[in-house]
Parts: sequence; structure tokens; C-alpha cells
Amino acid sequence: MPNPLMPNQDNLPVKLKGVGDSLWVTFDATRPVDELKDALNKPFERLKQLAVNARIILDSGNEAPDGRLIEELGGYLKEQFHVGVVTGPPPKPRPEVSHKRTEDLGNAWHSHNSEALIIAGRVRSGQKLQADKHLIIMGDLNPGAEAIAGGDIIVLGTLMGTAVAGQPDNEDAIIVALDFRPTQIQIGGLAAAGSTGIGGSGKAPEFAKIDNNKIVVMDYIAANPFKRFAWPEVR
Repeated sequence: MPNPLMPNQDNLPVKLKGVGDSLWVTFDATRPVDELKDALNKPFERLKQLAVNARIILDSGNEAPDGRLIEELGGYLKEQFHVGVVTGPPPKPRPEVSHKRTEDLGNAWHSHNSEALIIAGRVRSGQKLQADKHLIIMGDLNPGAEAIAGGDIIVLGTLMGTAVAGQPDNEDAIIVALDFRPTQIQIGGLAAAGSTGIGGSGKAPEFAKIDNNKIVVMDYIAANPFKRFAWPEVR
């Protein structure tokens, strides 16, 4: 059934659609700006109060958006219809990232074959664990015990032994523990001893990573090391 607030928009210089919590406005940048403003009037007058404080995305459809035109049309919408934030379209993902996202969606993360070794229980002095990729220990790693992994090491308990991640040369690997008090850690080719102050505070989950060619330990919750990822990625 047609939506009376969103009339047929074929061949119009301006087209609207709802995307999430935003109104996505596609416009023909080859048209005169006055014509575009006139074309915006009709759909936004139909929206009435729905447009007030709405988030608007203005998209010319071009690879390089016209910032000046977006700014002018955005100012017009704010003045005439009291919309909220007005932005241009978000940048398109790089081709390799776009391909990875398509691949992830096609395969679905739940069907991804895990490459992690998961161990439950306390790892005691003299014991040694080794994983080709990631290693997850649901328990403690005691002093005198050793964990070695090609990827990340995650200890859901107290880390007091030796943890060696990112072997042989993966400097993007991290070491995470709920209680971070290692004897020694190593990531890629860089090592640090607990006696040098590499041990954590013990007050929160912490993780070690390489930063500026040295190993640093940070609060995992506060630093949120993967928040920069715009899309979930398989490690």
C-alpha cells in the first residue's frame, strides 16, 4: 500500500527514504539549487512534525559529494523545517573491506570454523600450552606455567605465568586477562618481564599490546581496543 507521506518519487530531482533513524535524501546535483529547494518543499511539508529534529543525510550520488551544495540545502532544511543534524553520506567502504563484509554475511559468523584452542581449568607450574592461532584459558595460568600462541591469548582468570602471543611475528596480537600479573609476556619478538612493572593493577580486566615498539598494559574496558572497528572482523 502506498505511503501517503512518501509519494511516488520517480523522475523527481529529490527522493526520500527512511534509513534507520535517518531520512536519506537523494538529489540531482545537476539541477539548479533553487529547483532543488522547491523540490524539497513538498515531501517535507507532508512529513510535517516528523521532520522536526530528524537526522538528514543528503546524497548527490556522486563519488565526491559537493560539500557546498550539501551545506546550502542543509541550511535551508534547518531554517524551513527545523530538521536536526544534516550530513553528507558516510564514506563507502574500501573494496577489500566491502568484499570481506560480503563474505562474512554470506558465510555467517556462526558458521566460521574456529581456530582457537579453548582450555578449561587451572594450568599449573611446569605445564605448557601451545596453540597454532588463538588460545583461550578458562581458568588461571599459574607461576611456572607457559602459554604460547600464534595469535591472541585470553585468560579468563589470573595470569601469573608466562604468556607468549603472536608467534612468530604477529605484532597485532594481544594478551588479555581478568587479573593481569604475569611473570613474563611476549608479543611477536618483543618481551617484557613482570618485574619491570608490566604487571597490571588487578582492579579490572587488562590487556597487553605493542605500542610504539614496546609492550604496554591497558585497562581493557576503558581502552576498548576494538571499538575502532566499523564492522565485526574474524581474527
